[in-house]
Parts: sequence; C-alpha cells; structure tokens
Amino acid sequence: MAKTSPGEFFNQVKAEARKVVWPTRQETTTTAIFVGIMMLILAVFFLGIDSVFGMIVQWLLKLA
Repeated sequence: MAKTSPGEFFNQVKAEARKVVWPTRQETTTTAIFVGIMMLILAVFFLGIDSVFGMIVQWLLKLA
C-alpha cells in the first residue's frame, strides 16, 4: 500500500468532507418524530409480550 503524506491525507479528507450531504432541519425533525413514534409502539408491544409471558409463568408456577 502506498504511503500518503500528511498534507495529501488532509487534502483527501477535505475533498471527502465536501461530498457529505447533511440533512435539512425538516428531514431531521421528521426522522426524530418517526423514531419517537416507533419507540413508543415497540415499548407498548414488548410490554404486552412481557405481561403475557409473565402471566403464563405465574400460571405454570401455581400448577406446581
């Protein structure tokens, strides 16, 4: 692998950084809201699953 001088390395880093496309405020807000809603839905789902399995385990322990 060819060695790159520090100056050339930093030039390459700057060139790659110019290619980065940052999201707009609207895209960031929309994504954050979507993530929050999905977290809420998954939290309720896993609460339900955990409650059902907990009731099943309690029922099985009462049989013993």
